[in-house]
Order: sequence, then C-alpha cells, then structure tokens
Amino acid sequence: MKTLVEHLSQYAAYHRDTRNIVTHFVGIPMIVVAVTVLLSRPGVAIAGMWLSPALLLALASAWFYLRLDQRFGLIMALLLGLCLWAGQALAVQSTLVWLSAGLGLFVVGWVIQFVGHYYEGRKPAFVDDVSGLIIGPLFVVAELAFLLGLCPELKQAVERNAGPVV
Repeated sequence: MKTLVEHLSQYAAYHRDTRNIVTHFVGIPMIVVAVTVLLSRPGVAIAGMWLSPALLLALASAWFYLRLDQRFGLIMALLLGLCLWAGQALAVQSTLVWLSAGLGLFVVGWVIQFVGHYYEGRKPAFVDDVSGLIIGPLFVVAELAFLLGLCPELKQAVERNAGPVV
C-alpha cells in the first residue's frame, strides 16, 4: 500500500494551481455529500442507526484513511459521519427531494471540479488512477491543514515530490 505522502504527492501533481485547489475546496465536499446522499437509499433505521450502502462505503473509506494516517483518518471519519447524517436526513424525504439534492450536488460539484482543471490545464487525477476518487477528499483536508500551518513536514514532502503551488 502506498504511503500518505505517496498518495498525496501523486494527487497533488495534478493540482498545483491555486485556483484549481480552491475549486476543490467546494467541489469535492459537494461530490462526497452527493454520493453519500444518493447511496443512503435503500436504508433502514435499526437501533437508531441508518443502515445503507452509504454506511458501508463510509466505513470502508474511513478504514482506508485510518490505515494511511491516524490523525487524518480520524478527521475523515468525522467528516464522513457528518455526510452520513446529511444523507440519512435527505433519504427519508420524498424521492424528489432526495434525488434532486443528490444529483444537484453531484452535477454542480463536478462542474466546479472541471472549471478548476481548466485553470490547471490538466485532466483530473482519477482519469489516470481511479484511487484519485478516494484521495481527493483527503487532499482537501490536507490542503486545509497546510493553509492553517499544520503538518509542515508533510507539506514539504508533498511539495518536494509534486512541486510548489503556483
């Protein structure tokens, strides 16, 4: 399995333009919430917990993130929990509300992503490696940490491999 630095560096190589990174701060969360919403049906409440395909995907994703890095894994698990909460809240609504919210977030999120890649002048990372779909949300959290001055060693390692943000 690749390391955290390897995954982030590979993904970051496709994301060196600040404008592209900014679009990812909006587009990727929209897409993650959309997928969670759309996979929250079918679902059933058992003992106060909403069991759905979204829960299975979130658990598998959280496990992946935790294996890469405990700190980031815990943050990602928390964020995925919030997505599950939103997904469940929309899954119990009418089909029109659930589907409109899920598809709307998904389409708009991807439009924002492709605008960012227009600025970047490079295709999205997942086109060359499907693992980019799971690394994208982690990249956003890591970039936020970097903006806050956290994890300077990780930032340096990623920039050493992928180059600086311009």
